[in-house]
Amino acid sequence: MEQAWISLITDLGFPVAVTFYLLHRIETKLNTLIESIVALPEKMR
Repeated sequence: MEQAWISLITDLGFPVAVTFYLLHRIETKLNTLIESIVALPEKMR
């Protein structure tokens, strides 16, 4: 049973880490996009 858990963590650890990294990058870019969209009406006046 312990071997199964180690195998599962080994198999899923890298993809999970990459997913969290990419989600963090996308979140940062989405926040910048949201701020730009919110500021757009003020800039168009």
